[in-house]
This record gives sequence, structure tokens and C-alpha cells, in this order.
Amino acid sequence: MDSVLIVGIASVSLGALIAVLFFGSYFRKRTSEVQSMAKAEPIRNPKSIHPVPKKNHPKSHATEKTQNKRHHPLDLNTLKGHGDAVTGLCFSSDARSLATACADGVIRVFKLDDASSKSFKFLRINLPAGGHPTAVAFADDASSIVVACHTMSGSSLYMYGEERQKEQQGKLPLPGIKWDHHHIHEERAVLTISGATATYGTADGSAVIASCSEGTDIILWHGKTGRNLGHVDTNQLKNHMAAVSPNGRFLAAAAFTADVKVWEIVYQKDGSVKEVSRVMQLKGHKSAVTWLCFSPNSEKIITASKDGSIRVWNINVRYHLDEDPKTLKVFPIPLCDSGGNALHYDRLSLCPEGKILAASHGSTLQWLCAETGNVMDTAEKAHEGDITCLSWAPKAITVGERQAMVLATSGDDKKVKLWEAPKS
Repeated sequence: MDSVLIVGIASVSLGALIAVLFFGSYFRKRTSEVQSMAKAEPIRNPKSIHPVPKKNHPKSHATEKTQNKRHHPLDLNTLKGHGDAVTGLCFSSDARSLATACADGVIRVFKLDDASSKSFKFLRINLPAGGHPTAVAFADDASSIVVACHTMSGSSLYMYGEERQKEQQGKLPLPGIKWDHHHIHEERAVLTISGATATYGTADGSAVIASCSEGTDIILWHGKTGRNLGHVDTNQLKNHMAAVSPNGRFLAAAAFTADVKVWEIVYQKDGSVKEVSRVMQLKGHKSAVTWLCFSPNSEKIITASKDGSIRVWNINVRYHLDEDPKTLKVFPIPLCDSGGNALHYDRLSLCPEGKILAASHGSTLQWLCAETGNVMDTAEKAHEGDITCLSWAPKAITVGERQAMVLATSGDDKKVKLWEAPKS
């Protein structure tokens, strides 16, 4: 019996061991299959677990960048590369060149073959060491540029013109200094330079340049020779700016007081300047005049004042018979601060056609109808800092496959921008 019992127990134990091995192998196999299925599942349906975001189309991405860059419909282009604030700009008479004065000590003359171009060729003129350009103007042609420069010892004027090549085949003509004057306004800086081609009366068609100091004096210069043509004084504590009329007949200055003084440049029979005589005064504003500009025909002056108004004056009067200039229109300046107080314009520029007036205050740029004073368009934060200059191209220039009137603005954000005129 004992041997039978032992054999039975051994058989049961052996059977149990076989069963454990069998079921263990079975469960391991099933677990392996389940793991394999779990690993394979994401491959069969990846979107249900981690959807992959769609990539932006390259074209739409470029469009987004363009929209960010051109934040206003009239914004055509930006001329980059300036190393500091741009203090002055001026178009050549043929509108194909734009000269800029920059606080980095460099004058740049951009070639505007197409205002919508992605890049622009430009001529670089380095001023003498230590000089900081404050204003720039073209003289007789696109190759003659007058620059106002300020140093610790005072202000200077330089006229740069193209020099003939001398044993430098294959190289472009480099601008050289044709004439220069130093300490022209003692130690005072030059605020503005205004140039015009003298075509009135017996004038010989030469360029006339007016340099306006931050004091009260203004000097007239012959563009080609640099000869001093005359000197006037506003006697109004300090100047804001001065401008020569497009035909070279009048000189007008905006200064500390509410009145604008106007002088006539009198020419002799041989075309030379005989004298600069004061002929009229524009009275009507209640506060200082900040800026002024002439109409294209030189018969009107538009002024902006701290009294919050713009005035259009008729200066085509018989002043030699004591006939006073007349106020034709008065417009309120359509700008207010957060408290509702009227603001003034810092700068003005009238379109060559005489229909659109560009004006700025701080970083705000506006286009006004010159006939009604109504706002045609506004660009808030046209620059990332204050606008320093406004200048219309003297004629329509190429923009892609069309022609358009273009306004240039500069700012202390190291940029120059080109804007298309709004539709009238």
C-alpha cells in the first residue's frame, strides 16, 4: 500500500508540474501577443493618438511677413541700412535719386529705378571725421549735393559732385568736394537746407540754397559755386525752418513767433543776385508757426501753427504798393491728444500737383486734401520713432508696372519709408 500511495502522489505532482509549465507558456505567449498589438496600434492609426499639425504653405508664410512689414496700404517700401537716425532727405529734380543724411556720418544717394524694388543701389559719401550731417539738398543736378554738417566747432557746408575718372577704368566716378564753407552760423547748428532752381525774372537758372540756423540767421548760397548771395535775420528768438520758393523768387521762414517773414530774392539783368529784401509778413496765427511750404507755382504759402490751425496764404500781391498777403483758407488740425486738446503738425510737404498735403506729428503721418483740409488717410506709428523729414518726389516715379506720386519719410528709427499718394 505504501508503494502504491507513493506512486500516486508522484503521478499527481508530475501532472501538476506539467500543467503549470503548459499554462505558463500559454500565458507568456498571450502576453507577448498583447504587447505586440499594443505597439502596433499607433502605426495603424497615428492621428487618433498624436495628430500632426499642418505646416504653413511657404507662400502664405511669405504673405504674412509682407503684411507685418507693410502695416499700411500706402506703405510701398523701406530703405534700410542706415546706422543711426536719419536727419534729412531730398529728391533730385528728376525724381530718380533720393539723398539721405544720417547721424552715422554718411550721406547715401539711392537710385530709385523702381520704388517697389526689393533692394536699391546707392552711392555712399563719408563726411569728414567728426562731422554729423543735419540736412541735405540737391544743387543743379542729381550729381551735385549740398550737405550741412555740425561739429563741436560749428557748422559747415559741403558741396559734393562727381569727379572725372583718372586712370581708374571700370570704376564709378567718386564724389569729391567742389566747395566748402566752415563756421557759417558761428557755433549754431543748421536746422534745414532748402534748394530751388532760380527761374523767376532774369534769374539764370542756377540753384539757390538757403541754410537756416537754429539761431535767427539765414544765409543764401549759389549752388554751383558756393558764393554767398545774401544774409537775413528773422529777429524772432529762434528759427524753426526756412524754405525757398520753387521758382527761386521768395524766401520764407517759420520762427518762434506767430508771424512769418517773407523776403524776395532780386536778380540783376545778368542773372546774378542783386539783393535779398524783406517784402511781406504773414499775420494771423495766434501762436508759433512750426512749418511752412510753398505751392508749386510759388504763389501760395501753407503754414502750420501751435494754435492748432493750418492757413493757406496768397502771396501773389502787389506788395510794392503796400498790398498785404491774404488768408485764403483756415483749417483746424485734425489731431488731438488723449485729453482732447488740439495738437500741431511738426512738418508739412505739398504734393507737386498741389492737391495733397502730407503732415506729421511725432510718429503719426497724415494726408490732407489741400483744398478742404479733410483727412484723406492716416498712418499711426508710421515710424517706430518720431518722423524727422517729409519730401514728395517732384514727379511720378515707377512703382512696379505703373507710375505713382511718392512721398518719402525719415525717422529716428534709422529708416526711410516710401509711401504712395492716396487716391483723391
